[in-house]
Amino acid sequence: MRFAPAIPVARLAVRGGGPAAGGERLAAEEVPVAIAYAGRVHAVLMATPADIEDLAVGFTLTEGIARTAADIGGVEVLSRRDGLVARVWLGQGRHGAPEARRRAMAGGSGCGLCGVASLAEAVRPPPRVPPGGRFRAADVAAAMAAMGARQELGAATRAAHAAALWRPGEGCVALREDVGRHNALDKLAGALARAGGAGGAGGLVALSSRVSVEMVQKAARIGAAGIVAVSAPTALAVRTAEAAGLTLVAVAREDGFEVFAGAGRLAHA
Repeated sequence: MRFAPAIPVARLAVRGGGPAAGGERLAAEEVPVAIAYAGRVHAVLMATPADIEDLAVGFTLTEGIARTAADIGGVEVLSRRDGLVARVWLGQGRHGAPEARRRAMAGGSGCGLCGVASLAEAVRPPPRVPPGGRFRAADVAAAMAAMGARQELGAATRAAHAAALWRPGEGCVALREDVGRHNALDKLAGALARAGGAGGAGGLVALSSRVSVEMVQKAARIGAAGIVAVSAPTALAVRTAEAAGLTLVAVAREDGFEVFAGAGRLAHA
């Protein structure tokens, strides 16, 4: 069965306390996506059925199941009546890695750490991001504007998050969307890994969501220099960004933003 990223659904518009018009609205789709290694399902995510190869690769990398894209032998996406299965082949020596961070069988589209089997795994130390990188206030604004301009699914449905990588001098390098904010970031990670090159190095990860700890952990694994988000971070996300050496900018609006970690990278912080 084929799944579309968005489908029309019937709705009745109510204006001024009464019905105004019938018709349809485009709604973002979400379906179960099973991520499987060695024929065994590791996690089931509720996700937008687009860029599933990117999702599988990104999830595998940001969850620490594989260290680099070279550890992933391939991805096959199979369509089932009730969802999708992404079968991931790992390279030699990585076959036992999924068990170290096994999840419960299902997680909602808004859930980043649902079902992680131990408390220690939920708050595992992030990798340190490479030093360097310098950003101006104008760069922060440019990253958020570039992300907003390319949110096609979000604009059409008002129900999708986005994650983008922006670099000074290059602009928006890549962007992915999904009903789940964690899925969007994993799709971005996968897209960068599959494209080769520098990954997230020297760039800002722009997010349309709040910043929780797993978003910081995933951005650090991408190797990004910083995060810029439209909403606020959690306290644990701030501490984790500091531990990773990651610049954390949030509450980014047209009239300014707030810096919670790594202010030294900002030219006029």
